Amino acid sequence: MRAPSPANSAAPTDKGRGLIWDLLTFDKLMTGPLVHLVYWAGLALIALGGFTLVGAAVGVAIRDGSLEGVLVAVPVLVAGLLVILAAILLWRGACEYYLATLRIAEDLREIRIAMSKGAPPTLPLNGIDG
Repeated sequence: MRAPSPANSAAPTDKGRGLIWDLLTFDKLMTGPLVHLVYWAGLALIALGGFTLVGAAVGVAIRDGSLEGVLVAVPVLVAGLLVILAAILLWRGACEYYLATLRIAEDLREIRIAMSKGAPPTLPLNGIDG
């Protein structure tokens, strides 16, 4: 993205037009809140896979009806639950990575605006002495 020029910085001040202006000019990233919805939808799909796995393991144990069926179903169930747990952690990590990237982009935008006005950027340093 390029630095705002004086001609482009005359954004409308009306709140309704400000939202439309943000959507049309990409001045504000709107995907942050959307990531939360995508995260919960992904968790729902992972949970659906987990229910499918548990149902399949129990179905194998019931259908076979012998000790051999139970001995086959238990390791499949345990391994499947470990895979579901790994999928949840990976999904969370992917969504956090995307949110961190968006926040970095927003912070860089604030720094660029502050520097174009000639003022030093004032961002929290999160406890870092500098």
